[in-house]
This record gives sequence, C-alpha cells and structure tokens, in this order.
Amino acid sequence: MTITNDASTSTDRTDLRSRVTELRAMKESARLGPSPKATDAQRSRGKLTVHERLNLLFDPGTFREVEQLRRHRATGFGLEERKPHTDGVVTGWGKVHGRTVYVYAHDFRIFGGSLGEAHAEKIHKVMDLAEAAGAPIVALSDGAGARIQEGVTALAGYGGIFRRNVRASGVIPQISVMLGPCAGGATYSPALTDFVFMVRDISQMYITGPDVVQAVTGERISHDQLGGAEVHGTVSGAAQFVYDTEQECLEDVRHLISLLPSNNREPAPAVASSDPRDRANNRLLDLVPADSTRAYDMRAVIEEVVDDGDLFEVHAGWATNIVCGFARLDGHVVGIVANQPASLAGVLDIHASEKAARFVQNCDAFSIPLVTLVDVPGFLPGSDQEHGGIIRHGAKLLYAYCNATVPRIQVIVRKAYGGAYIVMDSRSIGCDLSYAWPINEVAVMGAEGAANVVFRREIAAAPDPKVARAQRIKEYQQQLMHPYYAAERGLVDDVIDPADTRAVLIDGLEALRAKHASLPSRKHGNQPV
Repeated sequence: MTITNDASTSTDRTDLRSRVTELRAMKESARLGPSPKATDAQRSRGKLTVHERLNLLFDPGTFREVEQLRRHRATGFGLEERKPHTDGVVTGWGKVHGRTVYVYAHDFRIFGGSLGEAHAEKIHKVMDLAEAAGAPIVALSDGAGARIQEGVTALAGYGGIFRRNVRASGVIPQISVMLGPCAGGATYSPALTDFVFMVRDISQMYITGPDVVQAVTGERISHDQLGGAEVHGTVSGAAQFVYDTEQECLEDVRHLISLLPSNNREPAPAVASSDPRDRANNRLLDLVPADSTRAYDMRAVIEEVVDDGDLFEVHAGWATNIVCGFARLDGHVVGIVANQPASLAGVLDIHASEKAARFVQNCDAFSIPLVTLVDVPGFLPGSDQEHGGIIRHGAKLLYAYCNATVPRIQVIVRKAYGGAYIVMDSRSIGCDLSYAWPINEVAVMGAEGAANVVFRREIAAAPDPKVARAQRIKEYQQQLMHPYYAAERGLVDDVIDPADTRAVLIDGLEALRAKHASLPSRKHGNQPV
C-alpha cells in the first residue's frame, strides 16, 4: 500500500485547480470572440453574435460545443500570427423541444466566417456525427466563402461538405439558415439541403457578386437586388422561408424541427390534439363558390380542416398558384399540396410544378403522409411556358407523386381538368384514397372548350351558332361533367359532404398509417431535372 504525502497532494490539487481556472478562461475567451470591437462591428451590421443565435435555436442550457479550442495550422499571408480558437465556426449539438439537433454556426467576427481547412474539418465532423446519430443538422451560415489565403485546401473543404449534404439527403433533415453573405461555390450547400431560411437586409446568396456582374455585363446591381432574401423568397425560389428578424427566423426553425422526424427511420412527432377529430367543417360550404370561375383562398380551406387552423407554409412567396405546407390532423403531421385559385386561377406552371415536386419528395423521404387538395384548370398555356420546359418541369411533379410510397389522399374540391388532374395525385398515378366534393368537375377540359372542339363543325353550320354552342355545352356538362361521373367509374372513392372533410381525412390517414409499399429493385430512378 502506497502512502501519499499530504503536502504533495495539496500541491497537486492547487496545480489542477489553476489548470482548470486557465481552461475556463480560455473557453470564455473563445466564446466571447476575438475582441469587443469585432462584436460591435457584427452588431452594427444588424446581426446577432454566434452564441446569441445558438441561444435562440436551442432549449436553454442544452448546447454542447465540440472542438472549441481548434485552431488552423496554415502559414503565409500573416495567418501564422492569427490563430484564434474555433477558427470561425462553432460546432456541437443541443436540444430543440427536447430532441437532439446538431449545428454548425459561422462566426463572422473571425476571418469573416471564411472556410479554411480546420474550419471545414469541424463542419465535416459534426455532419458525420449528425448522420451517425440520426439527428437533424442546422447550418447557421454567416461566412465570406472560401479562405483565400488557404487556397485549394479551402475549396476541398467545401467539396467535403457537399458530399456529406448529398449522402445525408433523405436520411436526416438538413436546414440552412442564411444569416449573412454566401457567395460562389458556398451557395451550393444550402441548395442541397432540405430547407433554406433567410432574413431580409442581412442575408444574401449569389454565385457571382455585384462587382463581377458589373465588370462582365455592365449591369449595376446591389447585393440585395442580386441575391437578397426577398429575391430568393419570391423570384428564384432558392429560399423557402423569409423573415424580418433573426429572432422570428430562428423561432420558426424550431417550429419546423418540431414537425419533422429526426431521421428517415422514425415517424414525425405526434402530439395530443384538443381539436376534435370529428369537428364539422360547415364553414367550407360558404368558403368555396360553386361557380368554377370564381376565385377563393385555398389557405382558408386548409386552415378550416387542419388542427387549430395551423398551417406552416413552405415557399409562401414563390409560385403562389400552389400552396405547400405542414399541418397536423388529429395530432399527426401531414404534408399538404393544394392548388390556389386566388393566384393565376390555380393553374400549374413551371415554378408551381417545381415547388410541389420538391415538397412531395421531402415528405416522402421522411414518411410524412400527403394530402392533396385539387382545384386546377390545367397547365398554364403560352410559348414562355413551353419554351421554358413546362413538359420537363411538370414531369418532375408527376415523378415525385408516382415515386412516393407514403399514405396519399386526394380531395377534388372543385374542378380538375386535363393532364393537371392526373398530375395532382389522381387515382391513376397511385393515390390511396380519392374523395370529391359534390361540385367537382373532372374532365379533359372545361365544358366550353370541349364543346368548341367536339361540336365545332356542327356549331359553325347551325342557323344560330351561339344557341347551338350553349346547347352543346349544357349537353357535355350533363353527360361527362356531373359530380358523380368519376365516382361511377371508380376514379373517386366517395363523394363527400364538405363539412365532413376533416373527419374523412383523419379516418383515412389512420387506416393508412401502417401502409407499407416498396419500389422495384434499382440503383435509383432517372427523374427529370
């Protein structure tokens, strides 16, 4: 038995305490950032610091940082004299509504948040951890791109991020939150993730900046005009969510995470609902006009049906002729796709097809059932659409639905014409259940157009073409466009009272909850791009 000298033990303890004090001071210095001046500069841009953002994202006291003391090992251009801890990116994990979420967050105060070798390796590590643990990963992006002083190693670091984005696609939810500039190749990581959030006035994304644009094309344009949040939220469609403040943005990031499963092997979180499952939707009888040419807001229909009227809309400002979003029915998460008669009469066009296709794929990847509300007059006609590839883009939505194995329910609210009816998750492409309201019209085209084609010669030869046309239109409507035509042929499972829509959907989804479907053995399909 060894007897320890008391004095020696006391000295060791004192030494260990001093080391712990030194460690704490070092970590606190890393947390505070390079200098008060750098923090003031960050705030002068209207931006929060990296730890303020993390405090908004995670449940209080749950964030655990990793590789806080990491430093770069690059030399040249003065880098060897500047080796701050974290190397400009904070990585780790915490809890969001009690569930584990991984994060990497750029610190613009250090090298402008630019990516170097050590910075990239920290991101690679946390991405690998998230995939291995089966937990969502959130990127809080506020960086100036590749660190020029580190040359090709910085570019290789981006390649490693992109490869991991693709590998984790459909495996764990990936969310990009743009809280500063993002230029060049760095923009491809958010483009590869599932959802992109942006904040007005502080977020920008573009491949080439305003200076390059002016030098090459002569066009003068500001950073926000070129790649600001409003542009990507309403014009390009690169951002699904746009906000006025970081606080609002990060609050909705938390809300989105609460609606998504942690990975593709788990169901989305269900909650107890106080909204009665058999609540009658009598208000729908007044919301939707029977006249198929009159507009109305499909959002109001959705909000009447779902739990507590809560629709979390995706891409609300882009391709507004279709509505996509998450909601709950009897506490269970569903993805909703719906034509919007209040915008372009609800037609499908290039952007609407792309928007809905991406959303359907996301829902299918994470086993979220799909509810499709149909009121579509067809595809948008015109040379711009044809030359822009409406065939190819429309096929994306068709492919996404045909490929989806989650429970799928279609509700034909009013009209469903032509190929657009097929594409909007009709029975013929595999929806599990199809319901229709008693004002539905399912046909190749509207009665007027059909009469003009089918009875063209007869109408032209009639003594009074106007009267003849009206008669033929009425005849076509009576024979082929009455609300029970599709039901009689088994293309609609039931014609329902609109007031029963919520109860019918909940019962159908409950019956399909254990649905199991598999696709043919293949490496992958060759979907339209």
